[in-house]
Amino acid sequence: MKNIAKIICLLVALCICLTCAACGTKDTNSDAKADTVLDMATNAAFPPYEYKDDADGFAGIDIEIAELIADKLGMELKIHDVEFGSIVGGVESGKYDMGMAGMTITEDRLKSVNFSTSYANGIQSVIVPADSTYASFEDFYTGFDADGNPAGVKEGIKIGVQQDTTGDIYSSDTPAKWGFGEENVIRYKTGAEAVMALTTGKVTAVIIDNEPAKSFVASTDGLKILEGEYTNEDYAICVAKKNTELLNKINDALKELTDEGKIQAIIDKYIK
Repeated sequence: MKNIAKIICLLVALCICLTCAACGTKDTNSDAKADTVLDMATNAAFPPYEYKDDADGFAGIDIEIAELIADKLGMELKIHDVEFGSIVGGVESGKYDMGMAGMTITEDRLKSVNFSTSYANGIQSVIVPADSTYASFEDFYTGFDADGNPAGVKEGIKIGVQQDTTGDIYSSDTPAKWGFGEENVIRYKTGAEAVMALTTGKVTAVIIDNEPAKSFVASTDGLKILEGEYTNEDYAICVAKKNTELLNKINDALKELTDEGKIQAIIDKYIK
């Protein structure tokens, strides 16, 4: 009897262990979720590409394009508003299916994720106070060498950027590569914070994508955009390297939407 009792106790213990183990694993419906929900990471402080509307919902170019992609894939779009710098890591780890936030393809990002075909073009512009004596960003440099590259940065120049953006990456480079040096760049969590720093005199200029720049200047007194482009780049969607199936589906959807004229219609709706 004692042996039978021991066997029963062992079986009960084994059942408990298996139950606990099951509780610690992913939901058995995770595959179903992956097939029906498209988790998108963005940073909703980048108008007109992504921002919060008056009803505290999501709006913008990227939001509308993502919704059309989800429709093409027969999936429900779920948007996660996160810090820009955490998007690539979140996609790489599988926390999010894709990242879409006015994001440019860079060599550093390609080490962690893959990118879709481009769906829009972006320009990095320079915002300064309306009474600024600087006519272009070239005026921030002390001069140029024989090859036409900047020789150095003028004393007191401070550039505000949204951290981890291409504006941050390019601005932080050396003057020889048309940057301003790490020591002359101040990073902020959002473009809006960088612009606020500009209005209070904490930075000389803000470098950010042209369309958000226009939105910030339109909504903030005493600012202007300098003539000329700091950089010109293409926007794309990032996807985990292991998720090639989703990347291919997104690229197919982007091609269809482009051929149908729907992507350009969305861009034209926001950018006049």
